[in-house]
Amino acid sequence: MADLLVKLYDLPPAAPALEKLRAAGVEIKRAIGPEKHAIVEWAEKKFSRAWASECDAAISGSPSTCFIAVKDKAIIGFACYDSTSKGFFGPIGVDEAARAGGLGKALLIRTLEAMREAGYGYAAIGWAGPVDFFKKTVGATVIEGSEPGVYKHMVKAGPR
Repeated sequence: MADLLVKLYDLPPAAPALEKLRAAGVEIKRAIGPEKHAIVEWAEKKFSRAWASECDAAISGSPSTCFIAVKDKAIIGFACYDSTSKGFFGPIGVDEAARAGGLGKALLIRTLEAMREAGYGYAAIGWAGPVDFFKKTVGATVIEGSEPGVYKHMVKAGPR
């Protein structure tokens, strides 16, 4: 999968999507340290060990670079940046049962806004899966020749 590039100075506003979710009882917030184990365990259970590791790295920074979506005190989604490389957005994951209603869009835009607030002009979306979602939502473009990019020499756990 290729990487994508997003112009952070040309994002749609997150506020309308956040307000809609808030009215439905969903809050998107920056994760804090005491939530780390719950988020990492949730990400591993719902997605993968690799994504759980990236959540761990994002939450371990100060400030945290992980945002979570919460409904009724339960995690239903997350998005991170600067977890694999500086200037990289991702991963992003939304619980299957919560995928309708714009949650992924709101997490994406809010997290990219945080990157802009941190001083970035552009964001790379590493090893992007749903390319059309990123293109449609934030105008992302494919970075030609970026596959496998920073993940080229990634070590994976072997048999135990």
